[in-house]
Amino acid sequence: QVQLVESGGGLVQAGGSLRLSCAASKRIFSINTMGWYRQAPGKQRELVAAITSGGTTNYADSAKGRFAISRDNAKNTVYLQMNSLKPEDTAVYYCNAIDIIVGVSMYYWGQGTQVTVSS
Repeated sequence: QVQLVESGGGLVQAGGSLRLSCAASKRIFSINTMGWYRQAPGKQRELVAAITSGGTTNYADSAKGRFAISRDNAKNTVYLQMNSLKPEDTAVYYCNAIDIIVGVSMYYWGQGTQVTVSS
């Protein structure tokens, strides 16, 4: 079982920056993949960025060049640095962990943190 707690959301003007944090209850070096998803009102949840235990990253096209995901294994924390924010980035951002145990993928979610970008 992995508990995830997000923080760092808030209200920011367009062009501004925010850094989201996701603290995990388990040592993240052993977790296969950790990522950030977002869900805007009336829309499906979508992947923003992900990072594997080996450090490989993957970004949605909308995040490339503006967002950066990183992990600090010593702090069991994953970060999402968001720069050049746009109003369309407004959403609830969720931390996700995919832990593979005995060949079975287990999915975990945080409670979400609101990001609002004003124009």
